[in-house]
Amino acid sequence: MKTFINDNFLLYNDVAEELYHDTAKNLPIIDYHNHLSPEEIYEDKKFTNITEAWLAHDHYKWRAMRANGINEDLITGKAPDFDKFLAWSKTVPNMLGNPLYHWTHLELLRYFDIDILLNEASANEIWTEVNSQLSKPNKSARSLLDEQQVKFVGTTDDPVDSLHHHSALLKEDYDVFVSPSFRADNALDIEKESFIDWLVDLEKASNMKIKGYTDFIQALEKRIDYFDQMGCKSADCGIGKMFYEETNKNEVEVIFNKRLNHTSLTSVEIDKFKTYTFLILGELYADKNWVNQMHIGALRDTNTKMFNRIGNNSGYDSINDNQMAYELANILNELDKKDKLPKTVLYSLNQKDYYVLATMAGNFQSDEIAGKVQFGTSWWFNDQIDGMEYQMKVLANIGLISNFIGMLTDSRSILSFPRHEYFRRILCNILGEWVTQGKAPHDIELLKEYVKGISYYNVKKYLNI
Repeated sequence: MKTFINDNFLLYNDVAEELYHDTAKNLPIIDYHNHLSPEEIYEDKKFTNITEAWLAHDHYKWRAMRANGINEDLITGKAPDFDKFLAWSKTVPNMLGNPLYHWTHLELLRYFDIDILLNEASANEIWTEVNSQLSKPNKSARSLLDEQQVKFVGTTDDPVDSLHHHSALLKEDYDVFVSPSFRADNALDIEKESFIDWLVDLEKASNMKIKGYTDFIQALEKRIDYFDQMGCKSADCGIGKMFYEETNKNEVEVIFNKRLNHTSLTSVEIDKFKTYTFLILGELYADKNWVNQMHIGALRDTNTKMFNRIGNNSGYDSINDNQMAYELANILNELDKKDKLPKTVLYSLNQKDYYVLATMAGNFQSDEIAGKVQFGTSWWFNDQIDGMEYQMKVLANIGLISNFIGMLTDSRSILSFPRHEYFRRILCNILGEWVTQGKAPHDIELLKEYVKGISYYNVKKYLNI
């Protein structure tokens, strides 16, 4: 059976259709936060089959399969790739209302020109056709990026990463800007068992011994300098619970030394370390003119049994429900008082925080940079029609949606870029609805400027690309 995706998919009025087809459709893509492999891009990876390209790292799909009662061996285990694909094909018809249902068929249509529904009956035909196409040179990793007009890829990289493949891509002068992002979680998470081992890796990466907190910061600064040389435009941090505790360097040095000596820390000490270190990092980011992305509110690795079996980033994370306004306000304020607040993007995994973030962004704007502090796009579990619409409407209600830097995939799959099309269709439909409801003027040229900015040009300027 043919799919439901036609030219006017998600476009419910004439204005939306005109905005999408005349303006949004053919704009290039800047994907400023994702988890793609720079190695696969550098090596121009040829995928063996659709399972390797589509299912191997996608915990969104894994969660859906588990909800459908699929055996874990067919998800992350050692089952044959076709059996895993068949298990996914059996799951897809059960996902009406889930964005994965739309993304699945958009990706099959846009990358492989397959316009039939994926289900158990069609699985063998689609498996054969897609794998045949993947064997051709025009379906390698780089070709797949080119096909979607991707111009910028912001990967997610630990401070200790070698960035070998980023360096090689820079030297090669590859058309797609594959930019590392400085993901500082491990530098902040002093309470984790892995922290001491990670410090050893930081010593190796920075080529210096870390005997105290001053050394620690110096090592991080060296890595920031290196990332900057490799074309870094953005830092990033995953923050489960927002923190702020007043402290000073002397206190933090004592806390750091306690951790080096394997002495347990109190929750207040942990937050003091995180606060002071985050503020120092923020100043360093500002000096580099980097963007600082703050992803707040994920409750990670909730299933201990499955964490021990599979590891992290495997689909056992959830939405957290902590408060954040006081702590976030103080963090931003401390940086702003020193004129060291970098361009900042605020995301929350919990929609209850959307008005908090939208109003907080408005507290720390600049007379030099339009939209310096951004209320970031709907993220992760909110990355669906209702979530995108709600985020954009909150932003429009509180701030200036015209300066919004738009969509990112946050994806581990190189086949995920039609999500930008998904977002752009939703954006155009929102604007079209405002016109048809008499909430906005029928000024097509004005509306097109909004679409062009939000879809591409705002983030291009924001990242200095």
